[in-house]
Amino acid sequence: MANDNDNGRQPGFVKKHLPIIITVGLAAGFLSGFFGIGGGSVIVPALVAIGFSQRNAAATSLIAILPAAVAGVFSYISSGNIDWPAAVAIAVGSVIGAQFGAILLAKLPEAVLRWGFAAFMIVMAIAQFTLTPNRGAEVALGPSNIAFLFFLGIATGVLAGIFGIGGGFIVVTGYTFLLGGSDVTARGTSLLMMIPTTFSGTIRNMKNKLTDVRTGLVIGLIAAAMTPFGKMAMTNLSPKTDATLVGVFLCALVIRSVYTAIKYRKNA
Repeated sequence: MANDNDNGRQPGFVKKHLPIIITVGLAAGFLSGFFGIGGGSVIVPALVAIGFSQRNAAATSLIAILPAAVAGVFSYISSGNIDWPAAVAIAVGSVIGAQFGAILLAKLPEAVLRWGFAAFMIVMAIAQFTLTPNRGAEVALGPSNIAFLFFLGIATGVLAGIFGIGGGFIVVTGYTFLLGGSDVTARGTSLLMMIPTTFSGTIRNMKNKLTDVRTGLVIGLIAAAMTPFGKMAMTNLSPKTDATLVGVFLCALVIRSVYTAIKYRKNA
């Protein structure tokens, strides 16, 4: 296992960075409801910026995503925007994949984790700008689609474990652009599958002593309170506008991720 664990922080760490941690929680919660993501794409870069390694940031982000995902699911359940069979198929695969992802997180070099995170953001940004999702379309879940969603779940779990994300971007992209489903339903479905996925990965990360539980829970609880507001904002915009905003947001993350990867390489 790579030995760059830095989660044994001083008692004043959370207090010292509390303004940043609160801001991250608010942003992650809003984006969780708005985009149907866990918020890891915000949490991980922010934690790296205040001194976490990519490895520990990813592990801490995963535990922070859990309460935000739970809060988001309730807001989508109330409006009937969850595809339950699809969520189950994805979740079964993602729980399996998250274990492999968490194992890789503990073993991959820091530089690979940083560049891999940046590459993942680039792929997701391109998808948002080039494809237009539907709204209101339903997915017929025959055997082939169920199998597709299961393997999508495995891929989602692996990437969630490695990069500390909930996997929402992957699920929303697969459900809307590849299966033609509603973008609103995709967001609710993705948040539901995140609950078992993040729980599975977090158990493994805690065994590997990679998680800063206190920081993660502070961010997660703040995010949970903010998630319903993101969902309300999302429903007032068109699918194309939603996708464009996601793309712009991801481009900003790409720039930040590439910068930190280059900076890490120079320092190393």
